[in-house]
Amino acid sequence: MTRGNQRERDRERAQARAGKGSKNKDDGLTPEQRRERDAKALQEKAAKKAAQAAAGGNNAGGGSKTKK
Repeated sequence: MTRGNQRERDRERAQARAGKGSKNKDDGLTPEQRRERDAKALQEKAAKKAAQAAAGGNNAGGGSKTKK
């Protein structure tokens, strides 16, 4: 074969990439519990943003830059 060990090296690299970036989806929660957790996090985020807007800090998105 002309490819040598290229396939083996590619498989090893693919396994390393797949193992490194995988998120832990099995966190022991049911879908309902996950939805509740996520909804609570979104509500907290919205409340924080509303409090920041009420305080006059409406520049939370990184600011507006003008082009020259």
